[in-house]
Formats: sequence, structure tokens, C-alpha cells
Amino acid sequence: MHRRITTAALAAVTLALAGCSAGPSYNETVKQCSAALDAQYKAGGKGKPADCKGVKPDDYSVLVGDAAIRHLGWTDSDGNFDKNKMQEDTTP
Repeated sequence: MHRRITTAALAAVTLALAGCSAGPSYNETVKQCSAALDAQYKAGGKGKPADCKGVKPDDYSVLVGDAAIRHLGWTDSDGNFDKNKMQEDTTP
């Protein structure tokens, strides 16, 4: 009986802690960062947006590269990188 109560109490505490996270999940933070980078590029801004504060450095680098490629027009209609479009822009 004591074991059941302990297990139930641990389960309740775990659920309570999981439900009490105050901030967004990491995936939500990454999505917010991506949107902030898009807005920043459109506005001609520079620097790391505040919404990107919780993003890991490697993930942030990928998001910056992705935003740059999209805003340079180097993607196809599906949003995938298009090497030919890049070459057209960089060939004199």
C-alpha cells in the first residue's frame, strides 16, 4: 500500500512540474527566432533578435543561413535551396 501511495505521489509531482513550465518549448523558441529573423531581414535590420536568445549557437547559425538563402531568392517553389538560382545571382 505504501508503495502505491509513493508511486501515485511521484506521478502527481511529475505531472505538476511538467505542466508548470513557464516558458515556451525549445521548438517554439526556434520558430519564434525564425520569424524574428524574417522580420529583421525585411526591415533591413542587423544583429541577433531578442526572440533568438534561447536558441543554441549551432541552431542559430542554421536559422540565419536559411533566412539569408530565402531572402536572397535562392529557393525553389517548395522552399528548397536552388543552386541554379544562386549561380544566376553570382555570375557576372
